Amino acid sequence: MYSHYRKTQLRKNQTVLETVRDHPTLQLQLVVGASALLERYGPVIDVIRADGFRPDALVYAVIEGGNLVSTAKSTGIAVTELATAFDNLKPDIVVSVADRYETIATAIAAAYMNIPLAHVQGGEVSGSIDEEVRHAVTKLSDIHLVSNQQAAQRVIRMGQDSDTVFITGCPSVDLAARVMAEGANGFDPFIQYAGVGHQFNASKGYIVVMQHPVTTEYEDSLSQIQQTLKAIQELACPAFWFWPNVDAGSDLISKGIRQFRETSDLSEVYFFKNMAPEDFLRLLIGSRCLVGNSSVGIRESSFLGVPVVNIGNRQKGRDRGSNVIDVDYDSSAIKDAVQRQLTSGRCNSDILYGDGKAGERIADLLAQVPLNIEKRITH
Repeated sequence: MYSHYRKTQLRKNQTVLETVRDHPTLQLQLVVGASALLERYGPVIDVIRADGFRPDALVYAVIEGGNLVSTAKSTGIAVTELATAFDNLKPDIVVSVADRYETIATAIAAAYMNIPLAHVQGGEVSGSIDEEVRHAVTKLSDIHLVSNQQAAQRVIRMGQDSDTVFITGCPSVDLAARVMAEGANGFDPFIQYAGVGHQFNASKGYIVVMQHPVTTEYEDSLSQIQQTLKAIQELACPAFWFWPNVDAGSDLISKGIRQFRETSDLSEVYFFKNMAPEDFLRLLIGSRCLVGNSSVGIRESSFLGVPVVNIGNRQKGRDRGSNVIDVDYDSSAIKDAVQRQLTSGRCNSDILYGDGKAGERIADLLAQVPLNIEKRITH
């Protein structure tokens, strides 16, 4: 273990942030950017600060538009701004997570600046451009912190040195395990968070809906969300619905939700922009089913035993537990699948994506792994 402090940039996953911050030989540097800074998504930066973390740099990079051009431009701006942040902070190692546009921007900036790069959640497959971004980040990375054996083998098959691949589990499962162990705490989302819609008696049962755009299908986002809206309306089941992320097509999904609310009866649906991770997990644990296409249905929900109806191709090919039913963008198929899940009830916990100790493993590895990474760029 190195005796000096290593400056580490982590942009996601609370348990990793906590274990790095509290590690005796690590110094956390936190760079926050993208949609985490946007008012229409919360903003998430307020949650981060409320959790006791002080960002060392803020990166404003999101161009409005909700289409492919704005996403590509946002990626380019993020590379530029992150390069400046890294030049100022001079981290010993950069950590980038998963497969979003800000993830690859982080990887590009670090790689071209000869800063060792660790990638969390590499080696997984999914639908749309996310998988391509994830694999591209893997090729730019020096250290691979993967969720399971299947992911580790994919990274190695991509030509990465097996000595740089470590199975840690998924950090997002850590928080799910913690919240599940804490049990119910009287959490009332209607009181703690400002949302819109019709309040209902959550103690009688509810579902959670979270549907994001698929970048390669962004022009179909409006028709896709309309099918889900129709299914939820016909189910007449109380639901907490979360706004989509910032990917191309998000404006179309938001438009579809607003139009449907104005013209149709959603008498027991309540909408949120965002929520603290622990509170969202409390809401998820108490739900009867999760509907949509978020990775939380594949990762955290498998560990928590929450039944899931996964819609469309966004999670296509991703390893999944028995808690998931896959359907297409068809209101009848969505409705039937939800009814099946409501009838079947809770599922057994599955540790496919980790056992709740990923943060500890990642912090220990960051403290021990050699930093004599071969420089990529010669001058």
